[in-house]
Amino acid sequence: MRILISGASVAGPLAAYWLARRGHAVTVVEKHPALRKAGGHAVDLFRPALEIARRMGVHDQIRDRRTGVELLSFRRPGDARPAEIRIGALMAKSAGDHVEIMRDDLSEILYEAGRDHVEYLFGDSIVSVDDRLVTFEQGPPREFDLVIGADGLHSNVRRLTFGPESAYSAWIGAYLAVLTLTDHHGTPGRVDGIVAVNRMAAIYHHHENVRGLFMFRTSAPLDYHHRDAARQKTLLKEHFADLGGEAAQLLDRLDDTPAFYFDSVTQLRMDTWSKGRVTLVGDAGYCPGPAVGGSTSLAMVGAYVMAGELARFPDHNHAFASYEHELAGYVRRSRAFAIGAAKRLVPGTDRALRNLVYGMRVLNRLPAPAVRLLTASSVGLRVHTSFRLPDYPG
Repeated sequence: MRILISGASVAGPLAAYWLARRGHAVTVVEKHPALRKAGGHAVDLFRPALEIARRMGVHDQIRDRRTGVELLSFRRPGDARPAEIRIGALMAKSAGDHVEIMRDDLSEILYEAGRDHVEYLFGDSIVSVDDRLVTFEQGPPREFDLVIGADGLHSNVRRLTFGPESAYSAWIGAYLAVLTLTDHHGTPGRVDGIVAVNRMAAIYHHHENVRGLFMFRTSAPLDYHHRDAARQKTLLKEHFADLGGEAAQLLDRLDDTPAFYFDSVTQLRMDTWSKGRVTLVGDAGYCPGPAVGGSTSLAMVGAYVMAGELARFPDHNHAFASYEHELAGYVRRSRAFAIGAAKRLVPGTDRALRNLVYGMRVLNRLPAPAVRLLTASSVGLRVHTSFRLPDYPG
């Protein structure tokens, strides 16, 4: 079949790889003129996602480009002593097979894995989908048997097929911003930050581009457009001006950062991700919440399952229905976990803030068996490690 995929971040290139491997003629259209670099935050890949990487032959590349973060160090305003946690050792004790990697590094690896067998159209976007006929902003109209929306939380394919985003999005109370610091000096393998009630800022010391991260909660949604970077930076200045520490350092660099990302922590809640010859994968169809719900691992699994179900069922209607059935439980659990995670990462009360700092200090001192006992019942880890990856033909 001739298959068009919109989006070249994570789910798009991964789906393209598996579909092309099974003999389909795959085209990926991406609105940006090239792969985006130096703008993504760190993402977690758990056992099922890493098993997909093994099956693609890119597991070692992903491990080679992991962030290597070993130490998280956070302090409250006015605290002389930070709370520190050896996160690398903790994840090894609790999560088992796990890798943290910058999102754009992962995107590049997945793109390179399939680029020789996939047609990529950069700098273009879909305007309309009418059965098999697809029109583009730049290129001429073309016919495709299927269209797959892998174009993120603000999916163009979803809007064209299912209607406005507001009908399916649910804000879960937080906002996330990421910026790149190209000449910031620090020790690779550390995350240093400051955390207060409803606000957190951190600097992610990476080997190449250092990332700064803001996360904050508000009582009501903020007024801005997701493409209005100037307004987004103004909001950050308003919410973090008095926090000091890493927040002050990041605000000083906000206007000259080469890459900037800002978005609400929003879930997509749809009864179905498929309609006719169109289906959605990753954040476009079932985003549990950026940075809080394990959305990248979920997107990789979703793209793999979608491509696999098309191998099992030549009829796309059966394939799409089976794809949604296979993934429904994982999506539901990810959503539930993300709502709690947003509250835990950015405490909403003084008591919750004290508990967070105290918990970091205690976990650091626990022996491996105790950590495994505590995390064995962790909903978050079970969500992302318990999914059984199907085997598909081809």
